[in-house]
Amino acid sequence: MRVFYQALRALLSHWRQHPVQFFSVLTGLWLATSLLTGVQALNSQARDSYARASELIGGEPQASLSAPGGGTFSQQLFVDLRRAGWPVSPVLQGRVTLKGLEQQRLQLMGIEPVSLPAGSAVAGRALAIEQIVEFFTPPGSTWVAPQTLRAMGLHEGERPVSANGQTLPPLHAQADMAPGVLLVDIGFAQQILDQPGQVSRLLLPKDFSAPLPDRFSAVLQLTRSGEENNLARLTESFHLNLDALGFLSFVVGLFIVHAAIGLALEQRRGLLRTLRACGVSARMLIACLVVELGALALVGGVAGVASGYLLASVLLPDVAASLRGLYGAEVAGQLNLSPWWWLSGIGLSLLGALLAGTHSLLRAARLPLLALADPQAWHQAHARWLRRQGWVAALAAVIALLALFLGDSLASGFVLLAALLLGAALALPVVLNLVLNSVLQRSRSVLGQWFVADCRQQLPALSLALMALLLALAANIGAGSMTGGFRETFSHWLEQRLSAELYLNPQSPAQSVELYAWLKQQPQVEAVLPNWQVSTQLQGWPTDVFGVIDHPTYRQHWPLLEAQGDDPWKRLASDDSVMLSEQLARRLKVRLGDSLPMTTPGGTWSPQIVGIYADYGNPKGHVLVNERHLLRHWPQLTPNRFNLRIDPASIPSFLTTLQARFALDDNRIVDQARLKDWSSQVFERTFAATAALNSLTLAVAGVALFISLLTQSQSRLGQLAPLWALGVTRRQLMLLNLGQTWLLAVLTLILALPLGIALAWCLDAVINVQAFGWRLPLRVFPWQLLQLMGLALLATLLASAWPLYSLYRTQPADLLRTFAHED
Repeated sequence: MRVFYQALRALLSHWRQHPVQFFSVLTGLWLATSLLTGVQALNSQARDSYARASELIGGEPQASLSAPGGGTFSQQLFVDLRRAGWPVSPVLQGRVTLKGLEQQRLQLMGIEPVSLPAGSAVAGRALAIEQIVEFFTPPGSTWVAPQTLRAMGLHEGERPVSANGQTLPPLHAQADMAPGVLLVDIGFAQQILDQPGQVSRLLLPKDFSAPLPDRFSAVLQLTRSGEENNLARLTESFHLNLDALGFLSFVVGLFIVHAAIGLALEQRRGLLRTLRACGVSARMLIACLVVELGALALVGGVAGVASGYLLASVLLPDVAASLRGLYGAEVAGQLNLSPWWWLSGIGLSLLGALLAGTHSLLRAARLPLLALADPQAWHQAHARWLRRQGWVAALAAVIALLALFLGDSLASGFVLLAALLLGAALALPVVLNLVLNSVLQRSRSVLGQWFVADCRQQLPALSLALMALLLALAANIGAGSMTGGFRETFSHWLEQRLSAELYLNPQSPAQSVELYAWLKQQPQVEAVLPNWQVSTQLQGWPTDVFGVIDHPTYRQHWPLLEAQGDDPWKRLASDDSVMLSEQLARRLKVRLGDSLPMTTPGGTWSPQIVGIYADYGNPKGHVLVNERHLLRHWPQLTPNRFNLRIDPASIPSFLTTLQARFALDDNRIVDQARLKDWSSQVFERTFAATAALNSLTLAVAGVALFISLLTQSQSRLGQLAPLWALGVTRRQLMLLNLGQTWLLAVLTLILALPLGIALAWCLDAVINVQAFGWRLPLRVFPWQLLQLMGLALLATLLASAWPLYSLYRTQPADLLRTFAHED
């Protein structure tokens, strides 16, 4: 142990003499761990919220009965079913706004605790008889998550008032409540939501298997256990994309660590030789290096996990808004992470340090004792490794091609991306070496030959930083192209699809019938486009079927990606046919002309597919049919929305008349401008986290280049001193060094452009299709590419500024000192 202690102490003394390298290793581990653990924190928080939401009632997905159109229905059906022997329990859900908290988005859920299925848990716990009595006995009780209570700025026992003047039961915090949800007795919920005698769904035991009686099948539909809209499944692609960005940042950070550790081992070759000569075995020497690396990883990991927590705290509001807008998923606005997350973050740092340092440790272990004293031994080892690296890059390219042509899943899409990025990164030093060698053969001036030859000599030290820069640039180009293309496509799609000036959502089926008759009599309304909706399952995938009337608005403003015949809208109105969204067609693997079997109360309905359209951002299937065909199979449906074509100037007076007649809530009246603005906000916030992670990845690449140049500048005097001795001034040496750095950076940028465009194509044509079900057109934005190249060159300049300044301030005595030991 004494020999081990002394050897470890000797190795650690290197970091006191080279603090920049010490900072390099810690920075790499810190940045890599910070970005990856930050993404994991975001995903962990979201998934925890999904679990709480799914376990709010029952602990597991339950069977339920609901109205085909997804609206409320009379609680008399609950009474009738209970009398028929069905163990149903009513639930009423709706949105509620509290006075003074207009910006809070809260969901109110009312339950009937006495009739809940046997063994059901509420917010993760079984209700005692005292809690059941307290729930429905005035003034009742409102269960709320502690983080939601803090976000509202309220305290336990308070009784907030809703926007419509209804007072809620006293608030009580419950640790396992889902975020953004208020849980009350259904009697209080009906009063608060102003829906007396209405329920949203009826819960059934998860193992209940009796068929629904015929007299109820016309007004209710049965959803079996596990068939409902699962948030974890719908949001899986979103979280997988964040994981991919976090992993890319982790890899880029490890490049810094790998470069710094490799340089430190090279500079300590004399120390390693001395320790071996003093009797320290190779095994003990490697053990000392592993312990040293573990200690650095532990320090960097603790700092990275703390920074990851802060990063996740900053990005969480944008991610929560994205999930809420895209999927209707409520995510807690504050982080609540388990101790396992903190330990796993430190474990990731240790694993990353091991991965980054293994190659250098193996090289040190395998090089013979005399080779450690040979200054060229490490360069010779790098040349051999470069040849192997080229073969690995070729193998990665083959894997990418196999994943592209043979794969048909999201996993194969990410294998394609990983193989493409890995192959390109590994091929970069090989390509740069070939390019510089070609330029060197064509160079005629002595100084020019030295310029290129010295540039090649710097590749072993700078290759990892340049690989990090390549990956960061490609990721920014790919994500920027995808985001920009999606923005243009989405905006154009919104302009076409949101053609109506006003959208009305009735509160009940009875009001829908009355409202429809009234709207057709209003002179300000140019056209009334009612919308019928029924929710169903197609091959296990949640799908909404919409019924529409035959009107020119749909022909003019509903773009089709594929259509059968010259006039598919005429066929939709007259024939037994449907149109469906692109993502649903891909999931069901159907094409134009195929039949689409759908289960209806009267049996199986198989209309023909005559059109496929884009439906961006919708995680559920979307089917369009003529209202006559829909009502033939679901005759009890009433319109759940009315799209009104109306002169914008007459909207204020029309709304005044409408409110006087029907007293609709403000959230049931949406104008076109507000809907477009909301959709655009959701889009921007959806990609805010992605843009932030891309920027951080580019920043990490800049740090990698800065650290590599800074550490390399300490050993550059041996190459620069002969030029100074031949009459080249320090200012000229500084400019030559800047030219070399920019040459390598520009070559990397040129190679990053096709890689970034290929990455964008993979995201648009492979990942998007597998993850979300739609394909985006590939769009390249030259101005965006020029801006990114300018930022990369600026980052390169900033990264080389301090090393160049240090070179400029180098004294002649320091340059002469390099010749002190020459024979």
